[in-house]
Amino acid sequence: MKTILIAAAALALSTSAGFASGDADKGEADFKKCRSCHSVIDGDDVIVKGGKIGPNLFGVIGRAAGSVEGFKYGKDMLAAGEAGLVWDEENLAEFVTDTKGFLATTLCQGSASSKMTPQRLKEPADVAAFLAGFSDMDEASEESEESDDKSSD
Repeated sequence: MKTILIAAAALALSTSAGFASGDADKGEADFKKCRSCHSVIDGDDVIVKGGKIGPNLFGVIGRAAGSVEGFKYGKDMLAAGEAGLVWDEENLAEFVTDTKGFLATTLCQGSASSKMTPQRLKEPADVAAFLAGFSDMDEASEESEESDDKSSD
């Protein structure tokens, strides 16, 4: 049984890595365009100092849309989160290039509003890959592996 669970976890991790087609190093450089509104902060650790107009992007990959506590989101972003939108590298890259269109499609409605201005990024997948490096999902995977190791002892 444990072998099946390990194989399933490995398959899930390898499948999610398949979506990670961006180059995080290039994304770091392109993220400069995002810094006017967004920062990347883990607790007291300021990783990327930026503006406060947009929500903190630490842990954005794997997080439900519209869910940063204390940030005032627009109604359509909140509705997308309530409808089950969870950010991954692929949908985040799509969102930053056409925010209103992405939300309209996600919410299955003719139009949508967004406070975020679409960005002209060289490669949106690179920025998404950069932000994926600051994801709580990495820590959750490590903790899961550690607990599997302990249970086999």
